[in-house]
Amino acid sequence: MLKIYNTLARDKQEFVPIEPNKVGMYVCGMTVYDYCHLGHARVMVVFDMVYRWLKASGYDVTYVRNITDIDDKIIKRAAENNESIHALTARFIAAMHEDADALGVQRPDHEPRATQFVPEMLEMIASLESNGLAYQAADGDVNYSVRKFDGYGKLSGKSLEDLRAGERVEVANSKNDPLDFVLWKQAKEQENDEVKWDSKWGKGRPGWHIECSAMGSKLLGAHFDIHGGGADLQFPHHENEIAQSEGAHQCQFVNYWMHNGFVRVDEEKMSKSLGNFFTIREVLKKYDAEVVRFFILRAHYRSPLNYSDAHLDDAKGALTRLYTALKSTPSPQPSPVKGEGAKLPPPPRGGGIEGEGVNWNEPHAVRFKAAMDDDFNTPEAMAVLFDLANEVNRTQSAEVATRLKALAGVLGLLQRDPQIFLQGGASEGGLDDAAINALIETRIAAKQAKNFAEADRIRKELLAAEIVLEDSAAGTTWRRA
Repeated sequence: MLKIYNTLARDKQEFVPIEPNKVGMYVCGMTVYDYCHLGHARVMVVFDMVYRWLKASGYDVTYVRNITDIDDKIIKRAAENNESIHALTARFIAAMHEDADALGVQRPDHEPRATQFVPEMLEMIASLESNGLAYQAADGDVNYSVRKFDGYGKLSGKSLEDLRAGERVEVANSKNDPLDFVLWKQAKEQENDEVKWDSKWGKGRPGWHIECSAMGSKLLGAHFDIHGGGADLQFPHHENEIAQSEGAHQCQFVNYWMHNGFVRVDEEKMSKSLGNFFTIREVLKKYDAEVVRFFILRAHYRSPLNYSDAHLDDAKGALTRLYTALKSTPSPQPSPVKGEGAKLPPPPRGGGIEGEGVNWNEPHAVRFKAAMDDDFNTPEAMAVLFDLANEVNRTQSAEVATRLKALAGVLGLLQRDPQIFLQGGASEGGLDDAAINALIETRIAAKQAKNFAEADRIRKELLAAEIVLEDSAAGTTWRRA
């Protein structure tokens, strides 16, 4: 029986879906105004692992991961770049998909964008108003009355008495209470029509928290199984989601809340102000994408993840040992894809068969399953992979190698030709094929958005790395100088 650590219960609980054999899972996705960073990589890989294991366990999973494509940061960045919000978000959505694909992350079944669900948000806000939980303030914003929702604080464990104005809570004189949060932001005169929608409260745009409540309930129902995200979202974002959703629908919102741990860099919190902030594509310039995926999954998803070159080098060595075991046997391997030596096989858009070819009665598979059923204990599951690799090295058995590859495939690992992995990957200071292809795709998106300065910058960056681009009517190709 699968057990999941439920943040709401503060304990591991047996997983019982609302509907037998079906799972609805919602994960908070990215706000697309910049390139994805290591924290985003962890969220994507962790919940991709959860998605894969649920499918391997026989569940019919509907996975939703949203995109926030309207937000103060997006508006500010678009203005700074002198480009439209649509052009900005389209460019960074494309970059996000490139990063996710490079890491072997399967596309979710639904990837809703906030701007596509404004009518649903307005409907939910109207329900909250009619239920006495929302009001329009003097400044035109519509706010949520936190003190009128009895369950506020049950996810984070915070009491209303403990929450003081000014601590992660926006303070405005127009609010009835400093703890109240915004549901609908009144449009400002200087803002253009791209960030304004009509509503009965006047032109404006949604607050951040209402987005996920509306999209989750629309795509999965008012009550669904699993909601996930980073630990930083537990309060106030997820707490506010519960207040909104349960206040509007008068039923429990989510049964199991999952939160992955923080990413730290050399034991310090990752932060732009500390100068230890890394985007995914910066990391992929130096390390093979599968090494990064392996590094993330090697730690338990709830534990802190400490990023450093030493830890990535260690992960590379460990993954190399697994691939070396597969290389030593005559088991058939897939043919390599030209130009993608440092990239995982393209992931399917949901619906794939996970665990195909695994004999779940075999002792190693039994141990692997027990680990994964214990709150997705990937460190213990990987220990099984290394035991199998040791057996392959000892026996040179193609059958055991096949078992190793099949079990690793459940985690999205070891699916390349070992020779390609062992000979490929990024060298220190160089660009591997995955990083080159990702930069080219970003350049194409920039040109389509008529951001020619960015396109030219990427060309120069590649040229500095001795990568020559050749544009033609058939597309863009590259070669090493």
